[in-house]
Amino acid sequence: MMARPPIHQHTTFLYTRDLAATAQFYEDVMDLQLALDQDDCRIYRVGRDAFLGFCEREEGPAHPSGVILTIVTKEVDRWYDYLVDRGIVFEKEPVFNPEYNIYHCMFRDPNGYLIEIQRFEDPAWEDGV
Repeated sequence: MMARPPIHQHTTFLYTRDLAATAQFYEDVMDLQLALDQDDCRIYRVGRDAFLGFCEREEGPAHPSGVILTIVTKEVDRWYDYLVDRGIVFEKEPVFNPEYNIYHCMFRDPNGYLIEIQRFEDPAWEDGV
């Protein structure tokens, strides 16, 4: 049986109705590096080989649900302070979640996408930070 080919990078694309507001948020508030500007799509580097792209589309969801963008870091509290300092209002302040053995907080981007800043407490998360 043939071996699975390698995966070198990961990009998640989401739709937005307002790319300018989305770009301002991810570039100026989140301070993510713009990896590629394709005019109606902008791709941001989230990690070494992980990317998040937003494409402006009329059919973008007005009130997205069922999607959580999770950023994994050891520095949950620092991210919380950093974003509060930039005016972000959190739906959930940093707290330990015993069900999933994580420490996390949550807020929404200008599109309404839920963003979670999370640290895995489970030592079984071998590839985590």
